[in-house]
Amino acid sequence: MKITVMTADEQIVTLDVDRDESVENLKALLEVETQVPLQQQQLLLNGKEIRNAEKLSAVGVNDGDLVMMVSLATSSVATNDLGFNPDGSAVNPAAFQRQIRQDSNMMARLFQADPELAQVLLGNDLNRLQEVLRQRHHQKSALRRQQDEELALLHADPFDVEAQKKIEAAIRQKGIDENWAAALEHNPEGFARVVMLYVDMEVNGVPLKAFVDSGAQSTIISKSCAERCGLLRLLDQRYKGIAHGVGQSEILGRIHVAPIKIGSVFYPCSFLVLDSPNMDFLFGLDMLRKHQCIIDLKDNVLRLGGGEVSVPFLQEKDIPSQYLDEERKLKQASSSGAQAASGSRENSSAQTGGGARNLSQGPEFEAKVTRLVELGFGREAVIQALNFCNGNEDQAAGYLFGG
Repeated sequence: MKITVMTADEQIVTLDVDRDESVENLKALLEVETQVPLQQQQLLLNGKEIRNAEKLSAVGVNDGDLVMMVSLATSSVATNDLGFNPDGSAVNPAAFQRQIRQDSNMMARLFQADPELAQVLLGNDLNRLQEVLRQRHHQKSALRRQQDEELALLHADPFDVEAQKKIEAAIRQKGIDENWAAALEHNPEGFARVVMLYVDMEVNGVPLKAFVDSGAQSTIISKSCAERCGLLRLLDQRYKGIAHGVGQSEILGRIHVAPIKIGSVFYPCSFLVLDSPNMDFLFGLDMLRKHQCIIDLKDNVLRLGGGEVSVPFLQEKDIPSQYLDEERKLKQASSSGAQAASGSRENSSAQTGGGARNLSQGPEFEAKVTRLVELGFGREAVIQALNFCNGNEDQAAGYLFGG
């Protein structure tokens, strides 16, 4: 294994030694490299002196570790300055930073092996340096504990049930760690944050950042956003209810049709209005289907009308920070929207004053269905529209044409 030794006079020595080598033999090698007599050497690992008779593996020296060497002729002040605290932080972080910075070879090796620590050493934030040193100490301590446990399991009684369970858990964890390391190498983007899909559009002339979500059944607009867009006056409260999903949101009603502008083209759109302060506008599956939208992740655009209009998805820098902070809440709202349509139908009938009812009975109702079907709409869609509109044929026709 390779270890790095830093002396009090700013000399850096890299040695290739065996794990079972004694500390005394290490000092003998250092005597050749540094001309400091073995008897005057004091070696410190994480701020603690390591004794001559001990083996490097026994005192916790591992591959890549940094060992401090001070001469007994050096003042105790210098020794303390270059030492480490029990938690792994430097006794004097400024002196430690200065020592490492002055060695270009050491900095080059750090940039290869530990770029985060190298960047911190080049900066001016000593608190951050101490934090990183503590993290490295904690990681090494955890690794030592794991190695000790694995070593103990190798010598465990093969007929001990508990020991076998621990061996099984260790093997499983090793597989997980190998899988994680392979993912870091071959699929590093899997650890990055995925930014949700937003596009620029206008609702009734008001520009918005719309959250595109094919997992939400209905298109949703918040009460505050509907008010900004001048649409709250069109709210049909007969469609009140509760949207059930990951969470619950109150459905205040429905706006049956309003213009939205995507690119340079206007499209009719209907919305459920939710009492949700955590989102403005969610473009759901109902309107994605109606306007034949294609979510093109290769070109990173939303295509409408089968491709006649294309608008780019917004980059992270173009999305307001509060939207990014609330993506979890937006996803919760979209999950509610996935059942919003059924929630509005099921719950609105429980509201005082009626609401949507099942009216599919009687010759009068059947006559209305026949007339609307003759306009080119499907029978099921017509029955649903008439139920939504409490049997009002004109409102149902408007709903079918606009929705």
